[in-house]
Amino acid sequence: MADLKVRQRGITVARPIIYGNTAVVLTQKERDALPTPDHTHRWTVAVRSAASVPDSDIVGGADDISYFIKRVTFKLHDTYSNPNRSIDKPPFEVSETGWGEFEVQIRITFVPESGEKAITIYHHLKLHPWMPVGTDPIETPSLEQAAKMGPVHSWQYDEIIFHDPFQNFLNVLLAHPPTPLPKTKKKPIPFHTSNPASLEASKGGVPEFTQEMEKEEAERLENAKKSVIAECEKWRAILIEKEKELDRLNKQLAES
Repeated sequence: MADLKVRQRGITVARPIIYGNTAVVLTQKERDALPTPDHTHRWTVAVRSAASVPDSDIVGGADDISYFIKRVTFKLHDTYSNPNRSIDKPPFEVSETGWGEFEVQIRITFVPESGEKAITIYHHLKLHPWMPVGTDPIETPSLEQAAKMGPVHSWQYDEIIFHDPFQNFLNVLLAHPPTPLPKTKKKPIPFHTSNPASLEASKGGVPEFTQEMEKEEAERLENAKKSVIAECEKWRAILIEKEKELDRLNKQLAES
């Protein structure tokens, strides 16, 4: 009988997740009902499975990821009461109201049988819409304009990789295959164009992650890697030439 506590060498299992936030503008009536009437938005920051439920207005979340995630702790801005919010069961999310954007620290703790250390990721909470291309980037739309533009979505796709998992944890992972991402977008607004080019462009859809986007992102990363390598090679060649010139000058100096 196999030892369930032995790591299975050479095996790698990936689980796609997304993390980020959705934000909407509060109505004046909603703001007046708050103990902090200066708050202008309601937002939700979350860690979810990458695939979305068909015809849902929620980004991601088709799968229950608690079989490998035990806890998610969101560290909010210090101005919030109890800024460290630990969520021990799905949905792994925190909803609040506020008026400002800030960086959220997200610590993901895995189930004990995984034997994996917790990881920390970061997300910049986004409340205000991206402005159309060609507009002044400093200009922020009014609350009335932002409300017409619909919810603001800011999400990041990632994959949690488990290398050489314990046999018992591998069994758990294999028993919960993730819902495949759709090959192409089905919803009106894909993730990379969630910043609307017009007010009309933002209506009627929710960002959705797809296999096509995953491929595009991999290609962008590969191109960026090639660009960095080429730049390093260029400066390496320049350095070699400068070192040769320095040697030549040193020899001339010694002979004079």
